[in-house]
Amino acid sequence: MNVLQGSQHARVDQLFAYQVEGSLHLAVSAEQKNANQRPLGICELLQPIEDASHTRDRKRSPPDSACARGTRLEVVQKVGAWTSSCILVEGEPHICWMHGYVGCGKSAISQEICRKTETEGRPLASFFFFRNAGDRSRIWRLAPTLADQMAAAVPETAPFVRAAAVATPGLKNFPEPVTSVAMQMQRLVYGPLKSATDDGPIGSLGGCPFLIVIDGLDECEDKDEVGELVDSMLIFFDENPFIPLRVLITSRVEQHIQSRLEVPGVRLDNLVDHCSDDDITAFIDVLFQDATRQNSVIKAYVRRRGEWPTPREKRKLVQHIGGSFIFASAVFKFIMGYNASKHDPTTPMDRLPLALKMNPGLDGLYAETLARSEHIPHFLDIISTIALLRAPLPISGIAELLGIHTYEVVNVLVDLQAIFQVPGTDDIPVTLCHTSLRDFLTTQSRSGRFFAHPRHHVRLYLRFLACEYELRCRKPGVTIHRSEWTPAVAYYRRYSIDHMDDGQGLFEASELDSAIRLCRETLRLHRGSPELLDALADSIVARATYLGSGVGFEEAISLYRESLLLRPSGDGGRWLSLYKLADALIGHHKTTRSMSDLEEAIDLCREALALRPPPHPDSWIVLVNISKAVLGRYWCTGTMADLEEAISLDRQALELQPSPHPDRSTLLNNLAIALKDRYKLIKSMGDFEEAISLEREALELQPSPHPDRSTSLNNLATSLKDRYQRTKAIPDLEEAISLYREALELRPPPHPDRPKYLTKLSLSLTDRYRCTKSMADLEEAISLYREALELRPPPHPDRPKYLINLSLSLTDRYRCTKSMADLEEAISLDREALELRPSPHPDRSTLLNNLGISLYDLYQRTESVADLEEAICLYREALELRPSPHPNRRDSLWELSISLRVMYQATGSLPHLREAISHNEELLDSHYPVGQERRVATLSLLASSLEMLSDAMGQEGDLDRIKTLREEAERLSASTFDT
Repeated sequence: MNVLQGSQHARVDQLFAYQVEGSLHLAVSAEQKNANQRPLGICELLQPIEDASHTRDRKRSPPDSACARGTRLEVVQKVGAWTSSCILVEGEPHICWMHGYVGCGKSAISQEICRKTETEGRPLASFFFFRNAGDRSRIWRLAPTLADQMAAAVPETAPFVRAAAVATPGLKNFPEPVTSVAMQMQRLVYGPLKSATDDGPIGSLGGCPFLIVIDGLDECEDKDEVGELVDSMLIFFDENPFIPLRVLITSRVEQHIQSRLEVPGVRLDNLVDHCSDDDITAFIDVLFQDATRQNSVIKAYVRRRGEWPTPREKRKLVQHIGGSFIFASAVFKFIMGYNASKHDPTTPMDRLPLALKMNPGLDGLYAETLARSEHIPHFLDIISTIALLRAPLPISGIAELLGIHTYEVVNVLVDLQAIFQVPGTDDIPVTLCHTSLRDFLTTQSRSGRFFAHPRHHVRLYLRFLACEYELRCRKPGVTIHRSEWTPAVAYYRRYSIDHMDDGQGLFEASELDSAIRLCRETLRLHRGSPELLDALADSIVARATYLGSGVGFEEAISLYRESLLLRPSGDGGRWLSLYKLADALIGHHKTTRSMSDLEEAIDLCREALALRPPPHPDSWIVLVNISKAVLGRYWCTGTMADLEEAISLDRQALELQPSPHPDRSTLLNNLAIALKDRYKLIKSMGDFEEAISLEREALELQPSPHPDRSTSLNNLATSLKDRYQRTKAIPDLEEAISLYREALELRPPPHPDRPKYLTKLSLSLTDRYRCTKSMADLEEAISLYREALELRPPPHPDRPKYLINLSLSLTDRYRCTKSMADLEEAISLDREALELRPSPHPDRSTLLNNLGISLYDLYQRTESVADLEEAICLYREALELRPSPHPNRRDSLWELSISLRVMYQATGSLPHLREAISHNEELLDSHYPVGQERRVATLSLLASSLEMLSDAMGQEGDLDRIKTLREEAERLSASTFDT
């Protein structure tokens, strides 16, 4: 009898009971241990998950799966015969992998095999994985849980299990994983069983093998460790072929499992081969027989009309269900009205024809069920919350989180019992009948109006902060024990940062301000909490990132430092404080360019990595931060070793997050950035092509409306445009434009990044215009540039860039249409940009050149010498700002020499002509060597200018030089033509 059942936290004298991920754990205080001096029990040593086995309460701990009587007899008998067969039978594998599609009854069969084995008196252990169920979705607690059950079922193994647990306490991997799953299984399960066998036959086995059932392996989040589990299992059985052990594994067919289990040493059972219409018929027969006995409406109908459903209706139903037990179960619940409102006047007989019209497959079922309940208040908020939570919450927690009453949550969930597991009390977690429902709700193309939008993460995060604040208000300045946490606060402490990250890019400025205000008010009530310090700093950094400025980073860094001081060496949260402080220093460096920020961030990250070394599940995020810091140092110093280390770190992080991990797309983009940096340095096309491939994969992992999709669209588009600039392949430019368009749609006003995306699309359209001369592209580019400029009003620091872009496009249109309005507007824009970039701003020389070119164009229309004179003055100032060896000096020399020559032609001023000749000579001597495209034109221009000077002076001294220049120009022209 469990007298503590239902308690969240309790204390009886020196015995503590506390709730961890849905399991009840007992712990004895240090004082009591010393007083009693008794050895700890195996359960206390291993800390197993109590609600993961076949003996769990399935109503509270899903999956709630069981075979109806008379169903799945063949497959259960077949697998049962294998589990009990003698290990000496040659060719009988130790492992059986039973696989199948969603809804074909894998978990029900696992449960039935466990029940049957136990009924026959044969010992077994089991573990039922379930996604988003805390530790039941992770692999680290598998071995301790199986070992605890084995020690109880096979007493001969208990001393060896105890010895291993005492010798190596880290084997339990609780509360943090420190030991590999292969080592756990070897020390806690395989080793003890083998040692017990070595002592002689194990009496408790009764001559049969010990059975381990691992159900829903595809539900385990740790895909790499799943591979390690299977590989080590195969090795163990290969080395110990006569060990009395059978392992039944069930899962969907997923690559990381299939690739390891489709081997000669594994027995394969495809449930598709066992899902017959006869089984479905037997299943619904049992369900309808039970319903007829209990439902007075059906009883009255049968007395008057006869059998229901009729054989014909049953055949139609079986055909419609198509072999899916989960679909059959959900359809039955729909017919019986388990998902109908209490005011629904229809009877089961009325709903049967409707069920036959439902779209086959789970999506159709989900949509049909949800549609009947969407009119209820808070419907979408509640289903979105359940879909987006990282671990399930009870009804009371959902109500607290949404700021509504528990009865309002119940009102919605009662109408959704066909697809949600609705508990009988407010303190038991609400779960999904099947995890495919979460996939449906979080995929917009499938769920449509029922879609759980990522922006809901923003609301959840703000509500988490509000719940924490409300709890602190009740006990200001007092340390609040875990037992006093509300369900929402307990969840917030573990998962709030995940929801902030998932909502990144979706927060509005006002929402970030609200988050900061809530954090400040909460921190005022309890200053000594590192979690509250981190929460405030996180919100301040998020706002600074949203605004695209460095404002707030210094305060955030100070808060993170304070939090770190509260987490000394040995504190389990120290690594997180190190990571967050380093991340803030990296963000601060982006605005200050302070190398000390980067150096400190690198040191902090390396310390954090020592506390979370690979393959720890948190190590990847630390690797990413070290890479960011090292890459930032490379950008400052150009040290190749830093770039190579950044690429290596990014590759390590990527290996730790295989698809479909939600952060894999970010890691793909990070590695692509580093590879493109190396390409710029060593020009290896392999790096560039790999970067594009990585960016394509990242984009595929971020379907709309993923908050980071616009970033991935932008990254791939930019790479394709860069490749176009090198190859002039129009398909690359076309794809880049398409990607930029989609990215722009995802950045509607007033998103702070919209001007950047407007500009990138405009530049690409301008490139296509220059290639195709399509005026539509140029007109669209000008329109987009105007919008971008409006979003950068004075005194925005980037306004000159947007003025320049619009001016250049108007100049392009002027040269095509000769519209003076375009030219005059371009000049006005150039003048404004120049005023905003006084000397010695590095962009001033470019702006001087641009205005000079526009004034020269104006002179060609008006022949006003004043315009030409001003252009020459601007070119001269630009040239002074570009002393040799400035890379753009030659552009200023070229433009100035042409304008000076034209001025001589207009005024006859010999000083202008001599200055033009001097600049042409510098171009030939220092900037336009043989092979440079402008050398021929400059040779001809210099020869012509020298000829003009000779004519003006009445001298023939330069004739030989003029002849030499023209001969070289002709020779180079001919050579270029031949080539």
